[in-house]
Amino acid sequence: MSVARALSQRRWLRFLLAGGANTAASYAVYAMLLLAGLPYALANLGGLAFGILFSFRTHSTYVFRQRDRRRRLAQFLRYLACWSVLYAVNVLLIGGFMRLGLDAYWAGALAAMPMALLSYLVQKQFVFGDPP
Repeated sequence: MSVARALSQRRWLRFLLAGGANTAASYAVYAMLLLAGLPYALANLGGLAFGILFSFRTHSTYVFRQRDRRRRLAQFLRYLACWSVLYAVNVLLIGGFMRLGLDAYWAGALAAMPMALLSYLVQKQFVFGDPP
């Protein structure tokens, strides 16, 4: 099976590709905000805001293949609500890693993988799944 065909048939592979690009870009914003002197929670919020704007369309059209524009606003509102919760979990996770002795850069990088898995599950279930 070719890579293109695998990507077209496997949602989780599309999520990894889109999520990898989003995570890299969001982490870059997070690191730049840390360098600018912001506390890790605010730097994380800045990275999250950038990531939400960067990734909603990619996730909705490329990963979850949502074409119905009438549902777009409701999905975006659910996306924002879910990411509000995911943000809180991420800040707690980064803070926990920092209490273990990691600096904010390493703690943010280490939190990225479990957060990617959690965000996939949340988006699949609550944002882009079938409407109630």
